[in-house]
Parts: sequence; C-alpha cells; structure tokens
Amino acid sequence: MLDKRTLTKVTDIARRAGEEILRVYESDDFGVETKADDTPLTKADLAANRVIVEGLRALDDRTPIVSEENRVSDFETRNKWTYYWLVDPLDGTKEFVKRNGEFTVNIALIRTQTPVAGVVFAPAVGSLYYGSSDGGAWRVKNGGVAERIAVEPKNSGERIIAARSRSHARPEEETFFAHFNVERTITAGSSLKFCLVAEGSAHLYYRSGTTSEWDNGAGDAVLRAAGGSTLSPSGDPLRYNKPDLLVDRFAASSFPVDPKIV
Repeated sequence: MLDKRTLTKVTDIARRAGEEILRVYESDDFGVETKADDTPLTKADLAANRVIVEGLRALDDRTPIVSEENRVSDFETRNKWTYYWLVDPLDGTKEFVKRNGEFTVNIALIRTQTPVAGVVFAPAVGSLYYGSSDGGAWRVKNGGVAERIAVEPKNSGERIIAARSRSHARPEEETFFAHFNVERTITAGSSLKFCLVAEGSAHLYYRSGTTSEWDNGAGDAVLRAAGGSTLSPSGDPLRYNKPDLLVDRFAASSFPVDPKIV
C-alpha cells in the first residue's frame, strides 16, 4: 500500500511526464508512428514512458512495472507478483494528435488483481486526480489546493449524466444507455471519463470494445477511492494482471448496475 508521502511522489512523477508530453505537444514534430495493433505512437509516449519508468525505479526498484511502451513480462512471471505498477505514459494518443487536450498520464499500483492506488494527470488542462483505497480520492486543478472528491450516488430511475468515449464510441453504448434515464452525455478522451464519474460530473461510463488494462487501471483506482465501482459482464469488478491484459467491455458507475446488461 502507498502512504501519503509516496503517493505524492508518484504524482510528481506524473507531472514530470506531463511536462515532457507538453514539450512535444507544443512542437510541430510529433513523430507519429503506427504500432502493430494499429494504434499511434509519438515521441511524447516514449519521452513520458522514460520519465515514469526511471522515476518509479528510483522510488522503489523492487516493484515490477508493466507499461504500454515496454515489453511485458510473460504471465508465468507476472502471476507471481503481489504488487506492480501499471502504466500508460500517454493515454489518449489519438486525442493528443488531434490536439484537443483530452489525454492523460496514467500510473496505477495493482495488488494482485486489484487497483489500490492511482494517479491520472491531464497536462494540457492542468487537472490531476489521485487516490488510494485507504486515503480517498483527490483532485488538483491548475496547481491549486487538493480537494477531496466523491461520486454522486443515484437511485434507480433517477436522471443521470453518462460519459462516453470521444474517439471510440460504438452503437452498443446506445443500447446500454437505454436502460437508464440519461439526461445527457459527455464525451471525453482517455481515462478522464473515470475521473468525471469520480468527481460527480457524470454518474455512468460504459465502454464497449477492447481496451487494455493500462488504459483503465489508474482511473479505476481513483474511481474506487471516490466510492464508485467498475463492473464486468461476469458481475465482478475489473480484474488486472490477466494473461492477455485485454478488457472486453465494462461499466464504471456511482451506483449499482445490473451485470446482465453490461
């Protein structure tokens, strides 16, 4: 588990990674490449990854790191871990390339299969979210004072605000949202959607289609620390350190959701 002082150091690492991302963001040379899975890779992804990996190793060289931009250890090795860092150095690379500001640095601490602490930093908009299972969830805007955040619970049938992906929206979302009294939807990129629910700006986020564990871990940790939850079709919360590190679909919410509709 992370104490408050150590979690603060992790937020500092995320901020430094964000600074590297902004240096590239403000330039005219993103160095965009396409990876084998048809997702974009930029100079900013690599620069942020270097800062995070070096920072976490300096903080604690005994805890393994799983990052989108590093070679991932095989499951036989990973399955022996109790704690590990789960990192997406630049979540929302498509939003980065589009220059809409909706991208984040994601750093999570996973215990066995559960996220117990997480940091989400959106450098372009100056928003930092962090939380832990024993310390609650917090938000810092534009370098200001940390303020406690919590989900806004809702009862079945109450009007809600739903968050959805800006670049990965799918028709299945409409079918899912039809089960609720959705007043309006908010579109956002990256792990910011978890944070919208965590701070009470939204009440429900549904993702249909494949994501990777590093896309979700930090935001999931912040959401759980804020009193929310994630739900997979099996009826369980999202679990991490699986053999393939892929996630099919899930709901993140401030209120109970029937797993049958996920």
